[in-house]
Amino acid sequence: MIYSYFETAFGTTFAAADNDQLCHLWFDGQKHEPIWQYWKKIDGHPLFLTLKGQLEQYAKGERTEFNLPLNPKGTEFQMRVWQALLEIPFGQSSNYGALAAKLNKPTAARAVGAAVGKNPLSILIPCHRVIGKDGSLTGFASGLEMKKKLLRVEGLV
Repeated sequence: MIYSYFETAFGTTFAAADNDQLCHLWFDGQKHEPIWQYWKKIDGHPLFLTLKGQLEQYAKGERTEFNLPLNPKGTEFQMRVWQALLEIPFGQSSNYGALAAKLNKPTAARAVGAAVGKNPLSILIPCHRVIGKDGSLTGFASGLEMKKKLLRVEGLV
């Protein structure tokens, strides 16, 4: 596993990859897994440079989706939830109940919420597009201010 820290419009950003596929993307202050001692820090890796460029384009409103190789690690259910998140288009939102229904698990809104909360690839798997059924902003690992910032980029706030 390789990793790097770099600055973006969203602050200090951490990314980790395995076999040239992104596994983790975190922002400063975000709850996340520990960095293991066997991970190797590599600044300037082409994948991280491409990621940084795409994040900057997104922040400026010049990019509505990311085309990077992703390899999140999770349970089968988490992977299904994260795939459903990838299907929420730029500039649109959903809620936990709607995602649960989409997965044919209409009573599993809380389980969906837990899986959304474990998303290891912030922004790239757009968990920030999930809001409360009543339109309220709900929790976000990087904090509600970061969520507002991301939703503002997409014209949702």
